[in-house]
Amino acid sequence: MSPELPDKLFRCWHPVAYSEEVDGSTPFAAKLLQEMIVIWRTADGAPHAMKDLCIHRGTALSLGHLADDCIVCPYHGWRYDPSGACTLIPQATNTNIPVKARLVSYQCQERYGLIWVALSDPVYPLPDIPELEDNTWQVIHTGPYAWECDASRQVENFTDFGHFPWVHPGLLGDVDRPLVPDHAVRVEGHVLHYELVRPEATNTEDFPIFANEEKETPERRSRYELHCPYTILLWLGWGDEKGMIYFFVSQPIAHDACRGYCIVARNYDLDEPERLIQEFENTIFSQDKRVVLSQRPEMVPFDLADELHLNFDAVAVNYRRTMQQEELSYYPAPTERS
Repeated sequence: MSPELPDKLFRCWHPVAYSEEVDGSTPFAAKLLQEMIVIWRTADGAPHAMKDLCIHRGTALSLGHLADDCIVCPYHGWRYDPSGACTLIPQATNTNIPVKARLVSYQCQERYGLIWVALSDPVYPLPDIPELEDNTWQVIHTGPYAWECDASRQVENFTDFGHFPWVHPGLLGDVDRPLVPDHAVRVEGHVLHYELVRPEATNTEDFPIFANEEKETPERRSRYELHCPYTILLWLGWGDEKGMIYFFVSQPIAHDACRGYCIVARNYDLDEPERLIQEFENTIFSQDKRVVLSQRPEMVPFDLADELHLNFDAVAVNYRRTMQQEELSYYPAPTERS
């Protein structure tokens, strides 16, 4: 049996697509918190989100098409406007359209190259990331990364420093320097703040993407914001003016499915092809996926007594505690896969 969804998750902004995936010519199907939704654009480019279910016979509207700023059902041609109201029933043109002929619509916005949906009135704002809206930074979309686990697993893996030398040797970590430096976590509401200077692998010939090429034993200065439930901001630096930003957010599809979006921005090597960073992240996420999908259960066990925690797990401990305190964690506790 699937665990019960906490109400507050419905009151958070969640990504459902990269902007370029919703091109304005056809509807786009997505799944969020076990709910099928359809995303589409009106002629002005504004995105809209609705329940992917025609009120007439339950057909998926994402199989339909767009016409006159309406979404058209593929089964009987019923049309719905951006508010969700039915504007045309071709089979009954001489009768008034029933009041019941209306779709459930959701709040939707576009920012940072993503389409965001809240299934109920949102309780938290999106984080402020001016660099992603600054044309002096190169902004690169990677993924998206669909994993068969809960979004909490995907997010917590992104926060884990101890695995870098073992899962990503030579790319993100060095097996000869496995220690995780001490770091404190400051919690402000639903946001975790932490920073540290940690060992980093030198650039490889295949992926010369970090600004540490002149250092024999490079170190990375990392500053993080973890916005519960599933959003992470990371600022990287190497002691000079060169900087890189990672913006990672996971779409909670179901308790055993998620889709991660990783946006990378940098203020150096602006003429270098985006492909290098995209291929690098594909490699990293592939290495992570193999390990994370072996974890039991599919979602993070938020009860701290369920697993062993050491000092270098400070972020995970605070993430799990904050998710519980903010009433964002699933319940009851999940069980192992059979």
